[in-house]
Amino acid sequence: MSDLIWHSHWVDGAARPVPRMADPPAASQLHAFLSSRRSIRRYLEAPLSGDLVAALIEVAQRAPSAHHRQPWRWVVLADPVRRQRLAAAMGEAWAVDLRADGVDDEEIARLLRRSAQRLTAPPCAVLPCLTMENMDRYPDPTRQLREWQMAVQSVALATQTLMLAAHAVGLGSCWICAPIFCPDVVRATLDLPEAWEPQGLVTLGWPADNGRDRPRQPVAQTVIWR
Repeated sequence: MSDLIWHSHWVDGAARPVPRMADPPAASQLHAFLSSRRSIRRYLEAPLSGDLVAALIEVAQRAPSAHHRQPWRWVVLADPVRRQRLAAAMGEAWAVDLRADGVDDEEIARLLRRSAQRLTAPPCAVLPCLTMENMDRYPDPTRQLREWQMAVQSVALATQTLMLAAHAVGLGSCWICAPIFCPDVVRATLDLPEAWEPQGLVTLGWPADNGRDRPRQPVAQTVIWR
């Protein structure tokens, strides 16, 4: 009984005790673990097994989703040649935008080298995608947009869970947004189904350093109480 906390819950108009699992020491350890995650951009050359990556994705899919439709799809980029092709294709698309923004060629080349290195150096990357195939459909654009937003949030929750699952086994990860800017390029390069919408990219690997502890805004600046 020591690991149960009893609290009142209204059932059929009456307050009844309902057990809830709680372990304060474990909770504090979990909070410390969550706070210890860092974005890792430097990795060891040690490979990752397919079984390990699949196990991480299985945990990620325990995340909640809108209507429990689980609109996530995953592309595991274990082939370095594929990652190089993807980096090159996304780089070409980015260069077009950078030139339109007035960035000079020398700076563009520097940015593309850094971006490509972040994708090609890790031993593995996972591309989370969204599909609307099983989501609700509405005749009006307003509700349809809201449905799509719920799918985006569902995939984001699963992606964060993937990164935490990786952290739990000692792996590093880093969320990269670049595929969101050029989804058609990503789909074409990786030969993905048309219904799969790239939602960023997560690099995975054994960390070569501890990453950087970047400051967070204080709660007093981000929360209002009503």
